[in-house]
Amino acid sequence: MVSRLLKKIKSKLKEFHRVLKITQKPDRDEFEMSAKVTGLAILLVGSIGFIIYLIGNLLRGGI
Repeated sequence: MVSRLLKKIKSKLKEFHRVLKITQKPDRDEFEMSAKVTGLAILLVGSIGFIIYLIGNLLRGGI
């Protein structure tokens, strides 16, 4: 029982190690693009939430 668990843990650790070996740090352009896309997504979700909030308040009788 314990032996099987240790083998599974060891296998997962090897898998994680293999993934970490092939990953690389993004270059500046890739990082900037990711930051822009993330920022736009946050603004979009926030705007949609604010619009829903305004509609809800208007339907209830005012702000």
